[in-house]
Amino acid sequence: MSIAAPLLPGATLGVLGGGQLGRMFTLAAKVMGYRVVVLDPDPLSPAGQVADTHLKADYRDAVALLRMGGLCQAVTTEFENVPAESLRTLAKHCRVAPGADALAVAQDRLTEKTRAREHGCETAPFANIETEADLAAAWRAVGGPALLKTRRLGYDGKGQARVDSLDDLAAAFDRLGRVPCLLEGFLPLQREVSVVLARNPADEIAFFPLAENRHRNGILDLSIVPAGVADSVTDAARRMAAGLARGLDYVGVMAVEFFVLAEGRVVFNEMAPRPHNSGHYTLDACATDQFQQQVRALCGLPLGDPRLLSPVVMVNLLGDVWRPEPNWLELLRHAGVQLHLYGKAEARPGRKMGHYNCLAATPEAALALAESTRAALGIGCD
Repeated sequence: MSIAAPLLPGATLGVLGGGQLGRMFTLAAKVMGYRVVVLDPDPLSPAGQVADTHLKADYRDAVALLRMGGLCQAVTTEFENVPAESLRTLAKHCRVAPGADALAVAQDRLTEKTRAREHGCETAPFANIETEADLAAAWRAVGGPALLKTRRLGYDGKGQARVDSLDDLAAAFDRLGRVPCLLEGFLPLQREVSVVLARNPADEIAFFPLAENRHRNGILDLSIVPAGVADSVTDAARRMAAGLARGLDYVGVMAVEFFVLAEGRVVFNEMAPRPHNSGHYTLDACATDQFQQQVRALCGLPLGDPRLLSPVVMVNLLGDVWRPEPNWLELLRHAGVQLHLYGKAEARPGRKMGHYNCLAATPEAALALAESTRAALGIGCD
């Protein structure tokens, strides 16, 4: 691995994608003294609002990519569905992290699961389905109950269906548009956790504390830190995540989600080649947050201190609670609550509009604060 000289404050960094992750990266970079260019077609993108330069163009736009490559000394991405070819184009002009090959792995569930196994992760049973002729063999290999997932573009519970029989599988494959899919076996999971780590070009890896994640309707609802798991679970999850990062020669911040089974086994679920919703607690509860760490890794700097300063629970704020506007006083009257809103113009059901972190002296107190404030805002009240 060749290691270029570190990029110091005053350099210009780029981010492909203008959503909330790009916004938080941009703010962290500017606080650290860097200039930021955002490429995103939305003229009202959250990251574009705070960047030094907003290139309002498609991610494949050759002119915009050439301009970004000329303006920036290094470029990263804020979501995994940016075309990998755009990163390859930018890599001809400036430093790019993560690389296009690592990003491409996360864009296809079959490739992702296969590479995870190759690099030491245990996975659930899975089988590839590309045509109707593959259904019976996949069902024999995996059995039910199982989840049928589109291989590409699925997130937050979208692009998947539970199946309990071969007939279910055939109907679900039809509903999902007969696109390439992955059939994945159900596991008797006890809880879900995520490892958020950073790796720089010198192969330095820093782990943030493990988060326990709770979902609602397929979307992350709460992240609880520290996670209530045995040290052996933390060690296994970190070992597998680090093996995957090194195996992919990954540079940047990445999240790896795992299932924890009743007997303590740790099983790979999926990776995110970017900062992650479950790492938002780091903004208020860690010595270095995940976006500062992303800047450091991209710039080839030593990584920051990821230690936890306070127990914390992160609560997602979705557009569902804008009726028409949440009662922010219910949050802000609590000294232990830190609110983060993303600057999105329109609230829609299921859309991530912000989050808040609940800090307290103990994990139990942080969770109690999260639950009471969620109830006050009407979160989870259908």
